Amino acid sequence: MRRKPAIRLTSAALIALALFAAGCRQDMHDAPRYEPLEASTFFADGRSSRTLVANTVARGQLREDRHLYEGIVDGKPAETFPMPVTAQVMARGQERFNVFCSPCHGRTGEGDGMIVQRGFRKPPSYHEDRLRNAPVGYFFDVMTHGFGAMQDYSAQLPVADRWAIAAYIRALQFSQRASIDDVPADRRADLDRPAGTAAPQPQEAH
Repeated sequence: MRRKPAIRLTSAALIALALFAAGCRQDMHDAPRYEPLEASTFFADGRSSRTLVANTVARGQLREDRHLYEGIVDGKPAETFPMPVTAQVMARGQERFNVFCSPCHGRTGEGDGMIVQRGFRKPPSYHEDRLRNAPVGYFFDVMTHGFGAMQDYSAQLPVADRWAIAAYIRALQFSQRASIDDVPADRRADLDRPAGTAAPQPQEAH
C-alpha cells in the first residue's frame, strides 16, 4: 500500500516530463526565418526581402542637407563647400584623387592619366576656362552621378571624400594660375629650392 503513492508520483513526474519534452521542439531555438535573398512562397513576387514602404526613410539615412549630400544650393550647383577646407581635408582629397581620378585625369588634372596614354578617351583638362569657372558643386555632382564616359563614384567614395576631392581639384586649378603674391612670404624661398629637398632648419643658439 505504501508503494502506490510513490508509483503514482513517479508516473505523474514522467508524464509531466514527456509533455515538457514534447513542447521543446527544434524550432523553438532555431526559429523559422528567411536567409538573405532566399525565395518566398508567401509573397506573390517570390521575394522574401521586401521594399521599403513609400515615403519612409531608414533610421540614420535622412539627408535633408542638400548642400552636403547633393551639392545643391537654391536649386543650383553650390559655389561653396559644406564644411571647412582644412589641411586634413586637402590631404585626404589628394590621396583619394590620386587613387580614383589620376588614372584618367593625371596627377595635375591635365587629362593625361596613364590609361589615356594607353589609348582611352582623354577627359577635358581641369584647367580649361569652362571647368576652372565651374562651381565646386558641379564636380561633386559629376562624381556622384557620372558624366559622359565617366562612371559615377558614389559607391566607391563617401560624401566627405567627394567633397575633399573637389577641394583638391580646386587647389590644382589655383596652382596653375597662382602668382608670387599668392605664396606666403615665409615660404617664398622654397620656390627656388630643388624638388625633394627639405628647408634648412634654424640652428639653436648655444
